[in-house]
Amino acid sequence: MLYMVIEHFRDGDAIPVYRRFRDRGRLMPEGLRYVSSWITEDFQRCFQVMECEDRRLLEEWMSHWKDLMDFEVLPVITSVEAVTTVAPKLGPAPARSERER
Repeated sequence: MLYMVIEHFRDGDAIPVYRRFRDRGRLMPEGLRYVSSWITEDFQRCFQVMECEDRRLLEEWMSHWKDLMDFEVLPVITSVEAVTTVAPKLGPAPARSERER
């Protein structure tokens, strides 16, 4: 399962987070996989995608960081999975003109 983890840096201060990351790494348990992340330009928040089969691994990882940031966790699916899920509910596609193809 994929999770979008939104990290809100305590007091808007990313420095302690980056210091711990530099000194100790991601502190992820076996079975949790980092996918990618994006940081806001003001260094207030990080949007990170993580993957694991057992949500408890995510909770364990967050326990190593909860003193430095607050977390919002959203289970997510890929856009391909979303299209596959929604497609049967869309009904027939309208006819497209030659120009739209």
